Amino acid sequence: MELYLDSADIEEIREVSKLGFITGLTTTPTFMHRHGITDVDTAIVELSKIVEVLQIEALGSNAEEIVKEAYRHEALGLDRKKTVYKIPISMEGVKACKKLVDEGFLVNIHLVYTLQQAYMAMQAGATYVCPLVGRLQDQGHDAIALVKQCVEAVNHYKYNTKIMFSSVRNAEHVRNAINIGVHTITVPWKIMKQLTENNFTTIGTQQFEEHTRLMTVKVGDTIRDKNPTVKINTTVANCLVEMTAGGFGAVTIVDDNNQAIGFFSDGDLRRLIEKGGDIKNTLKQSITIKKPLTVGVEELLIKAQELFASHKVDELVVINKDDKVVGLLDIQDLV
Repeated sequence: MELYLDSADIEEIREVSKLGFITGLTTTPTFMHRHGITDVDTAIVELSKIVEVLQIEALGSNAEEIVKEAYRHEALGLDRKKTVYKIPISMEGVKACKKLVDEGFLVNIHLVYTLQQAYMAMQAGATYVCPLVGRLQDQGHDAIALVKQCVEAVNHYKYNTKIMFSSVRNAEHVRNAINIGVHTITVPWKIMKQLTENNFTTIGTQQFEEHTRLMTVKVGDTIRDKNPTVKINTTVANCLVEMTAGGFGAVTIVDDNNQAIGFFSDGDLRRLIEKGGDIKNTLKQSITIKKPLTVGVEELLIKAQELFASHKVDELVVINKDDKVVGLLDIQDLV
């Protein structure tokens, strides 16, 4: 199924063209007016240089004027093999379609609302027939059924025509188009961007990235620059200062060789206050000093994750090969 972008936003069109698999662009004078384009001919020539296939309007009050308009555009430098002329369905429109197709032009008969209109366009040799799904549904009609009937008519009678699903309003329309088996669809960029999105995909991707990180990144590559440490004879109040400055909920208690001999956390502070302790007292006076849980700076993050899970702690003291403290790893640093 061909995929066209439906737009007149130059920057948007440039962005989408970089995807590498867009068939081409459909645009209208209405789109151009909406984006402040006043020189339509110049804009059309510029667009033709960006996209592989350009679909533009060829308007006129009769078949002769429509054909003349197509030739006028060609004189601007457009390639008739890469330019599709969009003509509203009418008796004069299908007459012009037949003449243009016979002369090697590509034609899209659009603004189609009935199977009878589509049939006349197919019979005239239209390259594309374009029912407007969103507009039909706005009027309470079963637009999906109409498009399906058009596809079946092309396939049954072997017309050399592609049914284009247009006036796309949501991602569900694209799914409808695929299920019906249309030959081409034109989609606004805001809808096209949604087609690769799915919450389950996002969650799965995040899990894959997280697990890959756990198995490939070292603890030393994850720890923060701050390394809050205190000596055993410092006050609890000073611990709070170091914790706040470091952005952690804990500090490591070290000896004179910078080796870990204890740990003070916000949980220790809470228990101290509940017991009526004084934060002006030293750590040695205030808490029971216990050897902290450590992890090597060269260990992978998966090792740290195992320690967090098995010991149900929120921080690990990170040490080097000489058992000296080099940092703290918070459980949130794994995310």
